[in-house]
Amino acid sequence: MTFTFEAQKREKAGKGAARATRREGRVPAVIYGNKKEPMIISLDPREVKKALDTTGFYKEIIEINIDGKKHKVTCQDVQFHPVTDAAFHIDFLRA
Repeated sequence: MTFTFEAQKREKAGKGAARATRREGRVPAVIYGNKKEPMIISLDPREVKKALDTTGFYKEIIEINIDGKKHKVTCQDVQFHPVTDAAFHIDFLRA
C-alpha cells in the first residue's frame, strides 16, 4: 500500500512554531536525510491518523506532495500526545 500526504511548508522551526502549527489544527513534521537541508512541513491530522491506523505504515515508502513536488520518504519516528494519543510530531527520512 502506498501512502500519500499533501503537506504545507512551514516557515519557522522550533517549539513555538510547532505549537502554532498545532493550534492551526495541523501536525508538524520534518523531512531530513540524503545530505540535503531539512524541510519543515505540516500535515493534515485526519490523513495522519488514517495512515497510522494502517498496518505497515512504518515500513512503507511514503509520498509527500509539497507545492507540486513529490518527495519519497520513510517514517522514522512519531511522537504522540501523552493524553490524547494523537500524533504530535513526525520525522521522515528521505528514501
